[in-house]
Amino acid sequence: MASNSSIEQINLYSNILKKDMAITVYLPKDYDECHLLPVLYFLHGRSGSENIIFELDILGTTDLLIQKKIIKPLIIICPRLENSRGLNSSIITKEIISSNLNGQMINLGRYEDYFIEEIVPFIDKNYKIIANKTGRFIGGASAGGYAALNYSLRYSNLFSKIGGHMPVLELQLDQEDIPYFNTIDVWKKNNPLYIAKESVIPFDLQIYLDAGKDEGEFYNGCLELFKILRNKDINVQNHIFEGHHNIEYIKSNLKNYLIFYAA
Repeated sequence: MASNSSIEQINLYSNILKKDMAITVYLPKDYDECHLLPVLYFLHGRSGSENIIFELDILGTTDLLIQKKIIKPLIIICPRLENSRGLNSSIITKEIISSNLNGQMINLGRYEDYFIEEIVPFIDKNYKIIANKTGRFIGGASAGGYAALNYSLRYSNLFSKIGGHMPVLELQLDQEDIPYFNTIDVWKKNNPLYIAKESVIPFDLQIYLDAGKDEGEFYNGCLELFKILRNKDINVQNHIFEGHHNIEYIKSNLKNYLIFYAA
């Protein structure tokens, strides 16, 4: 491998989803000479893809912070989760046109199982990472922030640092999200607010929440989750920054996120 930092683009055939799924991987400078590094899984939003790694210029920002010794070197993984919310929503992988989303296509299938049972073991096996929770972090933007919180609170043995960046945290089931869940019980089972209320959460988790001040409901969701976690004495921080619910907001705050994960 080259001594400079790089981004790898790979295809992983999913036996669970029965199709090829793309993953982009950031490798820091001199990766081939490194021993073991921490890994950050960064999940895209509803209309995004693994190309969020390019849209946010993750390579440039991470390189600069490492060069200035503000953060330690790490590997960053951006998997394609399609428009799935990262959920186990159907036994069979399928695409449907949702009238609830003005005719937008959504992806149903075992996306949670794909992430937990295929992506994480694949990365553990093929990259020089600290393959336990102390060196494994997860975060995401919008629907990816929702998925990151969902996974980490339910699989707290896998991750030590969690970031929900303008996460889609709903206080009530939105009509447009019904195709993902079908019933209110399934929605609650996958809602980080309900998971946090009902779960025993390890005290060694570190959680970072943030949203733009113009986001309304989603910021209120962050505040509600923050209160739940604080009442359980979990190490959680909640931020409100300038901006709206868009990629520019995430890009403008990427430095803050990386410092949380890798300082």
